[in-house]
Order: sequence, then structure tokens, then C-alpha cells
Amino acid sequence: MFTDSDRALLDRPLHGLLTIPPGRDRLPAPRPVWFERTPGDDLQLFSMADALKVRRLTADPQASFVVVAPATETEAWVSVEADVTLHPDGAADLALRLSERYWDDLTTPEHRELVALYAKEENLRRIVLHPRRVTRMSL
Repeated sequence: MFTDSDRALLDRPLHGLLTIPPGRDRLPAPRPVWFERTPGDDLQLFSMADALKVRRLTADPQASFVVVAPATETEAWVSVEADVTLHPDGAADLALRLSERYWDDLTTPEHRELVALYAKEENLRRIVLHPRRVTRMSL
């Protein structure tokens, strides 16, 4: 479903905006997340196992996701509507890989503390987005 231009944007260390089904009496509220595109063109991210988003995705496994090029560049974005699966395996490795991708310095005290937390697989869930519809804009 992704074009080469989509992949080029998705393979950069940009933040994505994840929108999950909202709770009762709530509007959808996108949240910035780290992510990576898999070789099979799924998108994956991680979350703490006890996070509200994990509970909501368990109840209603679908989400939308948007990545936008920085404002200093030519306008480009990719939007994905996806079915979601949750996995206890692979979350720690993903969290460590994304930490290296998004942080310049893993040795700061706060980063060391988070990396230690991410190393405990039982604390995390891997969230995989399986695109069912992709829209895009690129100039």
C-alpha cells in the first residue's frame, strides 16, 4: 500500500500521531509516538502494558496514524487507517531500537532510567498497525 515516497517519509525519525478509539464521552485525541515501518509495511510502536491506549486497543483494535514532514520542507504527509494487533513479544527490543533512533544521548540519567524500564519485556506491549487504507499528499 505504501509508495516509495511514503516509505522514505516513514523511515525517517519523525514522530507519528496515533489516534485510537476514544473513551466514553471523549473525542479522538491524537498522541505523538515513536514508530518504525516493518519490512512487511506494517507500522509498529510500543507502550507500557498498563497504558490506557493498550486497554482501549484491546477493546477496539483499530487506529489511525499520521506522519508529516517538518514545516521547513516541502509539504508531505502519509495517513493510515489500520487494524491493530497487540503483542507482548518484541516490545523491549523495539523500545531500545527506537530509543537509539530518537534520542541523541542514551547516557543521560533520565534516558538511562527509561532504557532500564524498557528492557523489562513484561512492562511493555508492541502495537502493530496493519494498514487497510493509506492516503497521502506530496508536492
